[in-house]
Amino acid sequence: MWWSSRLLSVLIACTAASFVSATRLIESNALSLCQNSPNFTATYFSVRFTPNNQSLALSFDGVAAISGYVTADVIIYVYGYEVTTETLNPCTMNVPGLCPMNAGNINVPIANIVIPDDVVKRIPGIAYTVPDLDASVRVYINSTDAGGTSIACIEATLSNGKTVYQKGVGWATAVISGVGLIASAVTASLGNSNTAAHVAANVLAFFGFMQAQAMFGMSSVHMPPIVTAWTQNFQWSMGIIRVAFLETICTWYQRATGGTPGTVLSELSTTSVEVMKRRKRSLEGAVVGLFKRADAQSATAKTGTTIVRGIKRVGFTAGIEATNIFLTGLIFFVFFVAVVMLIVGALKAASKLLARYGKIKRDKFADLHVSKGILYRMVQIGFPQMCVLCLWEFTQHDSAAEVLLAVVMLLSMVGALGWAAFKVIVIARNSVGLHRNPAYILFSDEACLNKLGFLYVQYRATAYYFLVPAITYIMVKAMFIGLSQPAPIVQTVALVIIETSMLIATSILRPWMDRKTNGYNITIGAINFVNAIFLLFFSQVFDQPGIVTGVMGVIFFVYNAAFVLVLLVLVLVTSTFAIFSKNPDLRYQPMRDDRGSFIKSQSQLGMTELDALGSTARGESPMKRFYMAGEGNASSATGLGAGAPGSRDSIPSHRSSASPTARSSLIPGSARGPSPVGHTEQQAAVSQTADGDATSTQAKHLIA
Repeated sequence: MWWSSRLLSVLIACTAASFVSATRLIESNALSLCQNSPNFTATYFSVRFTPNNQSLALSFDGVAAISGYVTADVIIYVYGYEVTTETLNPCTMNVPGLCPMNAGNINVPIANIVIPDDVVKRIPGIAYTVPDLDASVRVYINSTDAGGTSIACIEATLSNGKTVYQKGVGWATAVISGVGLIASAVTASLGNSNTAAHVAANVLAFFGFMQAQAMFGMSSVHMPPIVTAWTQNFQWSMGIIRVAFLETICTWYQRATGGTPGTVLSELSTTSVEVMKRRKRSLEGAVVGLFKRADAQSATAKTGTTIVRGIKRVGFTAGIEATNIFLTGLIFFVFFVAVVMLIVGALKAASKLLARYGKIKRDKFADLHVSKGILYRMVQIGFPQMCVLCLWEFTQHDSAAEVLLAVVMLLSMVGALGWAAFKVIVIARNSVGLHRNPAYILFSDEACLNKLGFLYVQYRATAYYFLVPAITYIMVKAMFIGLSQPAPIVQTVALVIIETSMLIATSILRPWMDRKTNGYNITIGAINFVNAIFLLFFSQVFDQPGIVTGVMGVIFFVYNAAFVLVLLVLVLVTSTFAIFSKNPDLRYQPMRDDRGSFIKSQSQLGMTELDALGSTARGESPMKRFYMAGEGNASSATGLGAGAPGSRDSIPSHRSSASPTARSSLIPGSARGPSPVGHTEQQAAVSQTADGDATSTQAKHLIA
């Protein structure tokens, strides 16, 4: 465990160091209009204040339809609260080009302004250190000739250079999730099915929570800066990862298929970009304002504004053009699936090679193989990501080929998961009809367990049906995230309803396999519900004061960060015990649905000669001796119906067994009948060692 604590310590230290190592400053790199007036527009803007030397460096290009002497009323807001108001006169500050103002182009290359000491002292020290400062400055330009009438209003978002968006957070969550998945695969291949099911359930729930965080960040609501930055840490789970050469490939593909690539990022050197996170409803008009210098050619200030919010905002922050977002996510999903399949194949080949040279037992990793079950698992993990991106692509039409890719991918994934869910329900219903227990076939049929077990192993056997609400929940949520980008209020209200319904359903049904797993997932559902409520407040439907929204943004970050840290520790602990414990199944109680009595492992339950003879005597095919779905001939051939003495429904559960796959003493002697020969052979079997084969005893009796 020492290495896990060291890893967490290093990550926390790196994140904290990024907050304290930089120079103290407050800066802004873009302006937006806060008044419907064409009198003034900044096409390029940059300002930086450094308190150490009390200097304000100002540089901008603009177009003004104002002439004459002006004054400026400067108002500073911090977390929605008005901190201070100052009146500035460009003539007394010796700002070139503004005293007096002339209609036409304004060019201020660099202006260094000394800020009075009393103003600097009024700025609290926390303004330079708190990450993702929610502050803005609003400037009203007043005409002196018109008696101080406001003729223009501009607003700038302030930043101190500190942020909670750290690449280390994304890497940490990705690595720990990968460790959990590897631990689950290794323990499953070693036959510790109970441990593997618990580890996989915890890891997938954690991964699903990270995807939920990313989805909240993809909503088109104007959120506080700290919320936007925090949710950006988890966009990797949705395939939003910038790779330079990959962006070049996506741009080339789009052009080759008739699309028009975006140019927002390529024009950063000639444009002023402002990423707005939260604005009052009366000012909702632009999230990112892009003002090209080439457009500043007339005496009337005209602006070209590009609205970037939601998914486009996420892509812009990650450094990905909006027209490349879908294709980037698709490529990373395909790459992820290919890498996982190659790793599994390589491990299987390595295990066979080591077994050939006697380094390990031949059946050591018998359950590790490349199968459709792994592909299904990958589809399940990537389902939220591809649902959101494919549905969003339908609204963007980046190119005809990309729309076709979105259609094919979405239909394929929905069809695959829908067919798998249908098969599970049919098999479970057959098992209930034949054996009065859905766990019988779901966990004794090895082909079903390997191929479709990803859908139901995390649930108790009697709650197998919950896989349908789980898939529907993801699909409906993705529809509102991907298709409702132009309607943020509709989006947030829908998310509240969806999260509320899911929380109520899970709290009442408690469908997961044990109490701890239920508590784990219900807590995640509760956090998602609270996040949806916060998102509703961020949408300004209640028109609350700005200070309320700002404080709620900080609270959102604090409790989500704490919860993610708890989940990371739990995943690390369970994965560590699963890998390094000699018998990790001892940490978990046997399932109440008796799945441990039915699960078979290729490495532990090979078919013996007497098993084959017994199957032949019963008239069964050796490959169908465990009553495959829909085949009841085996029961009728031997006269053992569901619930009859000697059928698997009457088999007692051996909860004291250390291994859930142990089959010793599964068939009671009372089912043998009064035959003297059978009675003699039964006594002989009982006198064997503790690991005697009860199935072989049954075969001998049937032959007799």
